[in-house]
Amino acid sequence: MPHKGVSSHLPDFPWDQLDAHREVARSHPDGVVDLSIGTPVDPTPAVVQDALRAAADSPGYPTTIGLPATRQAVVDWLARRLGVTGLGIEHVLPTIGSKELIASLPGHLGLGPGDLVAYPQLAYPTYEVGAALCGARAVATDSLTALGPETPALLWINSPSNPSGRVLPPDHLRKVVAWCRERGVLLVSDECYVEMGWEADTQPVSVLHPDICGGSAEGILAVHSLSKRSNLAGYRCAFVAGDAAVVAELLAVRKNLGLIVPGPQQHAMAAALADDDHVLAQHAVYAARRAVLREALESAGFRIDHSQGSLYLWSTRDEDCWDTVGWLAERGVLVAPGSFYGPAGSRHVRVAFTATDERIARVASRLG
Repeated sequence: MPHKGVSSHLPDFPWDQLDAHREVARSHPDGVVDLSIGTPVDPTPAVVQDALRAAADSPGYPTTIGLPATRQAVVDWLARRLGVTGLGIEHVLPTIGSKELIASLPGHLGLGPGDLVAYPQLAYPTYEVGAALCGARAVATDSLTALGPETPALLWINSPSNPSGRVLPPDHLRKVVAWCRERGVLLVSDECYVEMGWEADTQPVSVLHPDICGGSAEGILAVHSLSKRSNLAGYRCAFVAGDAAVVAELLAVRKNLGLIVPGPQQHAMAAALADDDHVLAQHAVYAARRAVLREALESAGFRIDHSQGSLYLWSTRDEDCWDTVGWLAERGVLVAPGSFYGPAGSRHVRVAFTATDERIARVASRLG
């Protein structure tokens, strides 16, 4: 009898559902402007490319735990940019991008049937995938009280949010930390867009900031990526930081699986984290694109909800999201339907502003 594959337990890969609309958008006389996936289009910073070239002679195996210099660069960056104190390199583990970590983390920590994984109502699909891969049960909720007497083994939060760009306020983060610690729940904060806040009064805060966690990383992990902040999506550089005991558990499993960030990438990662100039410059580029796209969408009758952070505008015309996808595709613009991120997104679309200045201007022209 054929073995039933793991894929049968996973949700469908959502982007396959966009194929028909992609063809419509491609048929536009001026070509498609693809705003459905937030992939960087600007150059990888020269300081990072130089570091990669300098480390290109790398004949030996790297270690799973990562280079001390790379982990120290993470610690220094967390302190300098996010105000996180009290961490050492033993609190840090580099990973091969953030998606593989998110998908594998529940299983690597020994979760399985009988365990509950909770994640936001509007959510990156990989939280659910991670639970499905290890046989755990998953629930999407923004209300901890809605869980009733059930206590999850793992709780995901995501701020700024993918897809909505919502930034969770410090008071809320403090309450979540306290709730998890009272119940022995592992709190994992996806902070991959933490440097991409757009409004002065709602700047993102790390869950590891001492004002949030009380100066202790106990029971907390934070996941970070260099893909968007440094245009390193092709390098697959990310890391997890937090509770040293949980980091050690992940390290023990990942050693056995050979999940190792390549040596040259580790040097590039350290260089990227040590340089703030390219991040500030890229932030300004995205801010300008965001402003153009937001004005164009609002002028065309869209309402923008949340969107205080991340690289997306959470947009609605108060209709089914697939109708909006179709309307934009007819104008040569491809976006992601909000339903990809859960039923709560069924009347929104996620519009990325990661296209070039020229393509963003084309969108504005078409919508105008």
